[in-house]
Amino acid sequence: MGVGISLSGLASAVANAGGIGVIATAGIGQLEPDSHTNFNEANNRALRKELVKTRANTKGLIGLNIMVALSDFDDLVQCGVDEKVDVLFLGAGLPIRLPKTLPLDALGSLHTKFVPIVSSDRAAELIFKSWAKHFNHVPDAVVVEGPLAGGHLGFRKEDITDPEHALEKLVPSVISAVKPYEQKFQKSIPVIAGGGIYTGEDIYKFMQLGASAVQMATRFVATFECDASDEFKQTFLRCTKDDIIIIDSPVGLPGRAIRCEFLDRIASGQKEPFKCPWKCLRSCDFKNVPYCIALALTHAKNGDLKHGFAFAGANVYRVDKLVSVKDLIDGLMEEYSNCSAPAGVHAR
Repeated sequence: MGVGISLSGLASAVANAGGIGVIATAGIGQLEPDSHTNFNEANNRALRKELVKTRANTKGLIGLNIMVALSDFDDLVQCGVDEKVDVLFLGAGLPIRLPKTLPLDALGSLHTKFVPIVSSDRAAELIFKSWAKHFNHVPDAVVVEGPLAGGHLGFRKEDITDPEHALEKLVPSVISAVKPYEQKFQKSIPVIAGGGIYTGEDIYKFMQLGASAVQMATRFVATFECDASDEFKQTFLRCTKDDIIIIDSPVGLPGRAIRCEFLDRIASGQKEPFKCPWKCLRSCDFKNVPYCIALALTHAKNGDLKHGFAFAGANVYRVDKLVSVKDLIDGLMEEYSNCSAPAGVHAR
């Protein structure tokens, strides 16, 4: 939901409807006029502004999505803790370490909860084992994101369509991986399923597999409250199944996106000239990549699909209209209730 897709507008609407409203921090500083000369400070300033606006519109739960790969990961985590954000979702890398500015020997005393995003039971085990050893604490929950998600994927290209890596397989294995830590630390550790979840029936299926909650993104782009431009949202509405492609991101990961003029140019070998004001991703070899992904995603968010592209989940082609966040969540809840109702009973 970055860059700029999920900000205060969408986050507050989701929080008001009973979910955790998540602000994407990646590239958030590009909202500020000095982002090209003072990117680090611009990121922190823009994030605090979005939090102020979000809290002005909701008393619900607020989360931040922070990519471990970001060069200012430490600063953004510290900002979230300082602002007493409810949940930090830590993805795009393994959060083995945390900023030394945090009270690492007393993480459980913080208001903020820490939730890593993983794509395997092995990744979950690495994180939990490291935190237990170094912090005498473990994450408060974990998101397991399957290969049908949008954006950067934590899988090799050949594993994306492998049934052994399907979310249905991953959820039970991650639950098993964290169970010993529930016992050791005497705490419940919810496992949250994400990636390709589209309907209330999908939610029910993963809850039956043991998930405590779900993470959804693609459907929430097609809402009135989403912070992206109308043209960006129309890209979702126009998308067909054949338009969904797997790309090689400049940061070295496969990603799921909607085919467009920009991506066609890149696929043909064309380079998009850019200047890198600040290396926002630690893994980015900005001198040798064909384009700046942060700039491309910003262009797309603003509606310029000639110079950018949209990430999206595998079910984006099913989106056919814009709705309000409340109506979307109400509809999902009704579908879920119908699955759990006794046969012949229509839940309302």
